[in-house]
Amino acid sequence: MYSITVRNNILIAHSLPGEVFGPAQNMHGATYIVDAEFYAKEINKYNIIMDLGVVTEILSDVLKFYSYKNLDEVEEFKNIITSTEFLAKDIFDRICDKLQKDYIEDFNKLHKIKIILTESNVAWASYEQEISNTQ
Repeated sequence: MYSITVRNNILIAHSLPGEVFGPAQNMHGATYIVDAEFYAKEINKYNIIMDLGVVTEILSDVLKFYSYKNLDEVEEFKNIITSTEFLAKDIFDRICDKLQKDYIEDFNKLHKIKIILTESNVAWASYEQEISNTQ
């Protein structure tokens, strides 16, 4: 299996209602390092999975939706607990949407995408899913 990874970061604010979240129930800021890993069983005719510049730009474009926002005030997230795990899946979905819209040939050759959100040097969460249309 081949893979490439690109990295960026976001700064957000949010609160996480529920006693399970302890002090994070209160409004707080979070800085995430975001890694997007793209997996393929085969490389293309250029001996790559995808152009690193393209996936770097896709990740950057997707993360603009979250960066420097209070997620509690984002309409799409009303009444949703924006946990790190939730955000990893949401970023995955937005990357897939962009790939399907603008880079369908590359998307169709992917086997899996994994999104990792690192909160600190000791804590992170991720979401990964196989791409159902893998050739």
